[in-house]
Amino acid sequence: MKRLFLKTVVAAVALAAAGMAPAQTRTIKFANQNAKGHPIVLGMEKFAELVDKKSAGRLKVQVFPGGVLGSDQANVSALQGGTLEMASMNSGIFSSLVKDFAIYDFPFLFGNAREADAVVDGPFGQNLHKKLEDKGLVGLAYYELGFRQLTNSKRPIQKVEDIAGLKLRVIPSPINVDWVKALGANPTPLPFPELYAALEQKAVDGQENPVATIKGAKLNEVQKYMTITNHQYNPQSVVISKKFWDQLPPADQKILKEAAVESAQYERTQSRAMLQSGLEDLKKSGMEVNELSAAEVTKLREKMKPVIDKHSASVGEGTVQAMMAELAKLRK
Repeated sequence: MKRLFLKTVVAAVALAAAGMAPAQTRTIKFANQNAKGHPIVLGMEKFAELVDKKSAGRLKVQVFPGGVLGSDQANVSALQGGTLEMASMNSGIFSSLVKDFAIYDFPFLFGNAREADAVVDGPFGQNLHKKLEDKGLVGLAYYELGFRQLTNSKRPIQKVEDIAGLKLRVIPSPINVDWVKALGANPTPLPFPELYAALEQKAVDGQENPVATIKGAKLNEVQKYMTITNHQYNPQSVVISKKFWDQLPPADQKILKEAAVESAQYERTQSRAMLQSGLEDLKKSGMEVNELSAAEVTKLREKMKPVIDKHSASVGEGTVQAMMAELAKLRK
């Protein structure tokens, strides 16, 4: 027994001396607000699969969908404290930490998904993620929630004026509160896990989210009318706790970064493939879907301009100019 013990010690010392100490197995908790089956959760599951493969099983990712680990705000605190390893959430939520992120909430910012991909995957999106590091977070990639649509339980929205008077749930951020006010509606900031109950109990009349989220959260059960507005596009930041990240060897950091980028491409593909089928499913469930005319969309954009002007000042002219320069290049 003594000889066996000595052999084990000698082997461990030899491995350490050679820089080959036995690898440590780590478990990574990955949280999100959307339900299982949502494109973002599919992306998270793909990430877990890639990490397992790339690390030969040393790194294990546990996916926690549906807000089971708390609201986005609770997840941010847990990430900063190191009690949660990873989360994916609307990039605009980080404006409470880094004001520049509020630009992702600007109405009618991106004309299409191609523009959004080019901006978030390029220098602009990467530079914004770097600004999170001083706040205890590391940005790895961007998933997408997609273009947002308006729903309510009161009436079909066929003109911009039809929105006035509705009590609408919004993501808790100043720009979302302001653009709803600009339309004459009453904004109600609520964490996503509280949304279904608020709609069911008529505490709010409506909300706005992409089609996949509306379907995944079964909001059609408590909402009768949808209007296709494409008024906002939401990138989703995939972030990791800096406290956890700094404990990882460079090789493991590389694995997580690569898996995040690869899973982001997969997630966006899933998101866009499911858009039309999701819309058809919502119609079949009894939801009444209509689309604003070009003239009404123009009116909607005009209503948003003072909101964009106001928040351009608070976001920072440099950030706004950099974004607009990127978009101008893409639109040539």
